[in-house]
Amino acid sequence: MNEKIKIACVSYLNAKPFIYGLKKSSLIHAIDLTLDNPARCAEKFLSGEVDLALIPVGEFPLLKRNIIVSDYCISAEKRVASVMLFSNVPIQEVKRIYLDYQSKTSVLLVKFLAKHHWCISPEWIDAREAYEKEIQNDTAGLIIGDRALLLSDKFSCKYDLVTEWNKVTHFPFTFACWVANKKLPAQFLNDFNSALCNGVNQIEKMIGEIKKEKSYEKIDLHDYFTNCIKYNFDEEKKDGVRVFLAFAGFGTGHL
Repeated sequence: MNEKIKIACVSYLNAKPFIYGLKKSSLIHAIDLTLDNPARCAEKFLSGEVDLALIPVGEFPLLKRNIIVSDYCISAEKRVASVMLFSNVPIQEVKRIYLDYQSKTSVLLVKFLAKHHWCISPEWIDAREAYEKEIQNDTAGLIIGDRALLLSDKFSCKYDLVTEWNKVTHFPFTFACWVANKKLPAQFLNDFNSALCNGVNQIEKMIGEIKKEKSYEKIDLHDYFTNCIKYNFDEEKKDGVRVFLAFAGFGTGHL
């Protein structure tokens, strides 16, 4: 019996089409699929706990070996809705910003925007669980994933980080790509890419299956999957990753 290939995928709503495609494919019997937040997926990959993972691009410089194995990614062009800076005062009045602990990429992005776009120098605070309640007065918070979608109407000032990034660079922003830490069989990679493709191409069917879940009832799923999240890792998105990594002071040789 062949050993299953271990895969770590982000557990957020934005990765649901990938999860849907994998679970509906025959490949599901050949893989060991685990779901986690972006930071934890990267930890599993770095430790060798998994063979293949959806890795935040901000983690790329830490990878000893990284092979992008898919034509699909998690990205956005004009707005993302699930990577937000929330506050109750305008950005120029913000003095402190809590940083979401679940993604290094979003932390790097908000720090880039603070320096090069908003021209502010806030105190940066590494957040812990339940930090959302600390967002008050002149203290803001970076919130990502499903929590950002659910908290959107709780704050008076909202900054979509992809919208702000696009104002500065005119590029889309890619948050995560599928990366392998060892050479995998060509047939497996072909089947894997096909499974992701099928999931992306059946988004409406997937929405029909998940919209009854209570945790998503307040989210406009059609808008989110149609107008916010983009999945094809095309050349423009690759260029956007290169721009981001260069601004962050990293090399781009992995692309």
